[in-house]
Amino acid sequence: MSGLKLADIVLIVAGIAGLAYGGFTYTKATHSADVGPVHFEVKEKERVNVPLWAGVAAIVGGVVVLALDRRA
Repeated sequence: MSGLKLADIVLIVAGIAGLAYGGFTYTKATHSADVGPVHFEVKEKERVNVPLWAGVAAIVGGVVVLALDRRA
């Protein structure tokens, strides 16, 4: 399998995942403090939304490039 085909498949899968989940979350450690033997840490959850058009564009782009690669 060539690198271009692999990249196209990854692009299509990423587009489908973006449409299915709508985004992803991650945890960010913002503050921490050590007071003697006690350790305090504040973690915040952040959410990144994937726009609908980005998921559709990734799928369409992957399919188009994959179709053009097969013709050549």
